[in-house]
Amino acid sequence: MKTPHCIKKLLENEKQYALFTDGSCRIVGKHRRWKAAVWSPTRRVTEAAEGQGQLSQFVEVKATQPSLDIAERGKWLVLYLCTESWMVANALWGWLQQWKRSNWQRRGKPIWAAPLWQDIAAWLEKLVVKVRHVDARVPKSRATEEHQNNQQVDQAAKIEVAQVDLDWQCKGELFIARWAHDTSGHQGRDATYRQGRDQGVDLSMDAISQVIHQCETCTAIKQAKRVQPLWYGGRWLKYNYGEAWQIDYITLPQTHQGKRYVLTMEEATTGWLETYPVPHATTWNTILGLEKQVLWQHGTPERIESDNGTHFWNNLIDTWAKEHGVEWVYHIPYHAPASGKIERYNGLLKTTLRLMGGDTLKHWDTHLAKATWLFNTRGSTNRAGPMQ
Repeated sequence: MKTPHCIKKLLENEKQYALFTDGSCRIVGKHRRWKAAVWSPTRRVTEAAEGQGQLSQFVEVKATQPSLDIAERGKWLVLYLCTESWMVANALWGWLQQWKRSNWQRRGKPIWAAPLWQDIAAWLEKLVVKVRHVDARVPKSRATEEHQNNQQVDQAAKIEVAQVDLDWQCKGELFIARWAHDTSGHQGRDATYRQGRDQGVDLSMDAISQVIHQCETCTAIKQAKRVQPLWYGGRWLKYNYGEAWQIDYITLPQTHQGKRYVLTMEEATTGWLETYPVPHATTWNTILGLEKQVLWQHGTPERIESDNGTHFWNNLIDTWAKEHGVEWVYHIPYHAPASGKIERYNGLLKTTLRLMGGDTLKHWDTHLAKATWLFNTRGSTNRAGPMQ
């Protein structure tokens, strides 16, 4: 694939091979309508395509396709593509080649609108394309011939209707911002912006801030982080990281693999959370979960607290604790002052799993790892996460 060059200004002999592109999208009635347009400044003709069900950013890219088709049908030696979209310009200047080398993925995730970019990449194998970004926000007093041509294609791309309910460009940006925020792991404004930029979308901070403010998952995580980690009037102050843990089980719908419970383990001094899904809440599964998630990763603790359920209070647990030098302390089940933060974490974990599953816990096992990661990496508004 040939990488299109960046051009600063069109020469007179190049204008006959220049095409200006633009696209728009609006909601009309109950349907989204889009329109992509191409303008030839020398032939003074417009070519347009219309359809339903896409975002404005998608249509800006879509407008590139008829330009490439015109150049191929006309057997042009070179196409000078002029666009006001930074997303299109940056993609053609270099991002497209990077995406192709990485199998149309970015950090292990498919890029946005991958089939459309793949089609454009196939065109670029056959054509020489040079790209010019046109500044659309220029006062009329300073408008050049280039800006006038850009205004022509802008008018051609507008959807002419009697009544427009909503400008889809704004709504489309919020849609993409929500997608970028979710796929970036709910890591804040900068991470959301970078995720959008990596996919060729330049999101505004206003849209990102609105999406984060409305995000229920972030709200749940922030609530968990605001709970103070030093419980019982400072009783945990004598312990260092990894030396004291609280554990419990939560019950969830049975998965296809037969798992129905999650052993939750919370580190006392920081609130770090470990989770271990199991088919049954048994003593043996408790020991396996502690060894795999706590001992092997954080070291042997000095103290473990739990309720006095049969999966925690028996001879096997007592023997295991003595062999490992662990003080095992029992408290009253469901007694908030005794069970501390683990009970709140259990509730917030269920809430997070439900939100990630689209208001259902049916496939909670596919979201458990990410939900746990969110607890441990997402800081509150006034305090960093436990490992930060």
